[in-house]
Amino acid sequence: MKVSHYFEFEDHVTGGIRESVVHQRKMLDRESIAYTTEPTLDADVFHCNLMGPRSVWYAKRARDRGVPVVAHTHVTAEDFGDSFRFTNVLAKPLRPYLGRAYGLADALVCPSEYNRGVIEGYTDRPTTVVSNGVDREKLAGFESLEAEYRERYDLDPPTVFLVGHVIKRKGLETFVDLARALPDIDFAWFGPLDLSLKGRETTRLIEESPDNCTFTGFVDDIRGAFAAGDVFLFPTHEENEGIALLEAMTAGKAVVVRDIETFSWLDDEADCLKVDPADGDSAGGADSETAAFADAIRRLEDPALRERLGSNAAARSEAFSLDAIAAEYRSLYERLI
Repeated sequence: MKVSHYFEFEDHVTGGIRESVVHQRKMLDRESIAYTTEPTLDADVFHCNLMGPRSVWYAKRARDRGVPVVAHTHVTAEDFGDSFRFTNVLAKPLRPYLGRAYGLADALVCPSEYNRGVIEGYTDRPTTVVSNGVDREKLAGFESLEAEYRERYDLDPPTVFLVGHVIKRKGLETFVDLARALPDIDFAWFGPLDLSLKGRETTRLIEESPDNCTFTGFVDDIRGAFAAGDVFLFPTHEENEGIALLEAMTAGKAVVVRDIETFSWLDDEADCLKVDPADGDSAGGADSETAAFADAIRRLEDPALRERLGSNAAARSEAFSLDAIAAEYRSLYERLI
């Protein structure tokens, strides 16, 4: 078996999509599946991770030649908005384009059940849910970096943190508002800022954030984020899965998430704390959403609760290890061939 495992714009795309592709290739290595990263029809399967124009061109010709096409559904119009400059404008025409592009595949790989539900509104092509997974080896030894990264960014425990590109969709406004509402707690967002690519509102939120809210920018060793952070806050409004969330769980961190459909697989009060902004008490001038998240953060000042939720999260994350899901790719490819 040979797979053309193609990632269009590989030299330019970062974030969760890139991490997913890295994970996939590690899993193909684990399964001893031969692959090339070049787009070619001299393969048993053509697997594309981003349906750009070149991927669409190859997918059409692969179908003509009888080569099965697999497409990952990393990108949706819903997930695309509130990301970078102009993405809201592009989100509307993106949907029909993706509907046609994903329609060329013999099989679609969706990173979550939620993503599969969204994709069913785009095309009727067969779907298979395969998690992006979490690379446990990547996090090995993260604990040893705690002192270094706390000192580097002047963070005192319990630090509330987030990992990933700083974009509005991931709950930037909530993150900043919470830091302002809880001035005695340190907040740190580890990840690229790329202000030249951000809209004015995103830039304003970052530049006007309070002193206890740190945006680190790119960090040379992402393990340092999980070493310095104590409570992983993920108030994202839309997510296909969330690799950083799986990493935080693997690191045994207590997790707070917005109560959205994407995270329906997580058990509230067991794996995490889920926050429904409608549950917040707006007394004291704080709006409902900020109040609801602030209540969860205050609860997690209790080290015993952090320990219990973090331990449960680590156990739950084991099902998402690369070793646990690698065989799903072999099974998918063999069915198609």
